[in-house]
Amino acid sequence: MAQDNAAFCGVPEGVPGEVKPPPVPPRRRGAGARKRQRYVEKDGKCNVQHGNVRETYRYLTDIFTTLVDLKWRFSLLVFILAYAVTWLFFGLIWWFIAYCRGDLDHLEDHAWTPCVNNLNGFVSAFLFSIETETTIGYGHRVITDKCPEGIVLLLLQAILGSMVNAFMVGCMFVKISQPNKRAETLVFSSHAVVSLRDDRLCLMFRVGDLRDSHIVEASIRAKLIKSKQTQEGEFIPLDQTDLSVGFETGDDRLFLVSPLIISHEIDERSPFWDVSRHQLEKDDFEIVVILEGMVEATGMTCQARSSYLADEVLWGHRFTPLLSLEEGFYEVDYGGFHQTVPVPTPACSARQLAAAAARRDAHLYWSIPSRLDQPLEEAAAAAAAAGGGDPDTPRESNGTLASPEAR
Repeated sequence: MAQDNAAFCGVPEGVPGEVKPPPVPPRRRGAGARKRQRYVEKDGKCNVQHGNVRETYRYLTDIFTTLVDLKWRFSLLVFILAYAVTWLFFGLIWWFIAYCRGDLDHLEDHAWTPCVNNLNGFVSAFLFSIETETTIGYGHRVITDKCPEGIVLLLLQAILGSMVNAFMVGCMFVKISQPNKRAETLVFSSHAVVSLRDDRLCLMFRVGDLRDSHIVEASIRAKLIKSKQTQEGEFIPLDQTDLSVGFETGDDRLFLVSPLIISHEIDERSPFWDVSRHQLEKDDFEIVVILEGMVEATGMTCQARSSYLADEVLWGHRFTPLLSLEEGFYEVDYGGFHQTVPVPTPACSARQLAAAAARRDAHLYWSIPSRLDQPLEEAAAAAAAAGGGDPDTPRESNGTLASPEAR
């Protein structure tokens, strides 16, 4: 069938048994042409920067998410400053209370009852602040019951210290447990391919999971990123169009135990319906693929992304098999994960391929009945000659004379 489609599309076939060398990818642009800017990098990072944001206060209204989204060096700096500033702030207040009460002037007076025993300067006040907020309590410095302002400050620091602990520890826990690094073991093929599957052109790419722990409820999506201009003349930069990868049939929900080949059938609903091999070589687009699921170990949602530019889509290629049956188990050879092999593929578009298949089917439809009727006509002519009748006399399909009404 593939050979018939290739014949209708004008694709020459090679000699049977001849091994064709891998085709050299055509040069799409001149050597000095500017390389296309990616919308999403191969490692999944979105190549978009937000500039001229005037309403920066919105980041402070969601301070928790802002701190979690910070880079690690800034998060650690905020973590250290949050504790250091509170310790210094309350240490200064403890020192100020001792200074106002005159405790620092009666250090050698054993009859004097200070607010905090053994507090003789700012350094000792700072250490007492640390002991209070971290609930260490060495026992050398202790607050007395003759200092009501110290008791109020002690309660305030204990409450505020608990809030700082909860906030900062929560930020660190969420940041550490983020499943971003889990996406590092979810791999995508370096190229996408276009070839025939069941006599239909399909755009395919491969995904795999390197870990033994699986991604639960895994699903795959694909987006075509391409600028376009509407009929009214409006230019839409980086317009996003869905590429069907089995949403209607449920094929987009994956059981990702071994590497899978994700297929997008190029039909009349596909944006590649009118794209041939020659047009693909000159086209400018980007395909963004998104794999989502829950990490089995933590239950948190994980997302892995990658993209393919137009020159990373190989027409007439197919992925090599990776799965082999060993004694008692299946083995996946990730050494050939990105490898493809050339296969005979029509160079025409999917629309032209469908039209060629329709013409072929119509040709077969009209040729089969004519071949079936030929023996009946020969038998009728022979019967007429043997009986002396007229061969042009109307007869039924079994060779007998037709009824008078039919004559």
